[in-house]
Amino acid sequence: MARRKFTTSLPAPYLKRVTVIAEKYDPGQGYPFDLPWLDADFALDFTTPVTVLVGENGTGKSTLIEALAAMAGYDEAGGGKGYRPLDHSRALEKSGAALGGTFRGGWLPKVTDGWFFRAESFYTVARHLDEAALDAGEAPPDFLSWSHGEGFLRVFAERCRRQGIYFLDEPESALSPRRQLELLRLLNEIQTGAGAQVIMAIHSPILMALPGARLLEITRLGIAETDYRNTRHFRLYRSFAADPEEFIAEALRGEW
Repeated sequence: MARRKFTTSLPAPYLKRVTVIAEKYDPGQGYPFDLPWLDADFALDFTTPVTVLVGENGTGKSTLIEALAAMAGYDEAGGGKGYRPLDHSRALEKSGAALGGTFRGGWLPKVTDGWFFRAESFYTVARHLDEAALDAGEAPPDFLSWSHGEGFLRVFAERCRRQGIYFLDEPESALSPRRQLELLRLLNEIQTGAGAQVIMAIHSPILMALPGARLLEITRLGIAETDYRNTRHFRLYRSFAADPEEFIAEALRGEW
């Protein structure tokens, strides 16, 4: 019997708060339990339908997305509930999903249907969807007949209009700046309609500027709310646009 999906008339966000289960937290296990912003008293609140995580490479923003997705019941490779398109038994890279078991989610209500979007594993997940549809005697969605970015947008456009929670890990890596504007419009529908929740990790100043979204910056010192104009990402792009030649000269001298 198919699992009945839970729906609610309450607005997003559904995941309100995440805390650490102290007895399961052991930084001695190494990554991902030894991240500098993580400790036994860690807590993170979600107050808007769309939450944006930013930070430099290595600060743990993708790790946090992976952990939150795992806590909500998603496979670390991405996809929807119940999908396991990849064999992880011989994987060499450690995933933040291991951290999910130490997190406790505060839900109101507990809406966990949705999707975990990872640009790096999109091809594998899309192929899995085609194969699953064919096995069921159905027409495959055929996301792979589109370009990588167009297929990614098509998946998200179809899924995000459903009530649920969506985790996105650096979606802009599959998108041109113009396509990022299309994603921005989709995210704005979610932010204003509050019919779904999105938690995403990005580098794109365009997506950081989503009106009404809560922007959190992750550094070695912790996680703090900020304005996109104050991020290093935005300042870097603004300096380039103001004087490209001087910016490049400074970058080549190692001043950025």
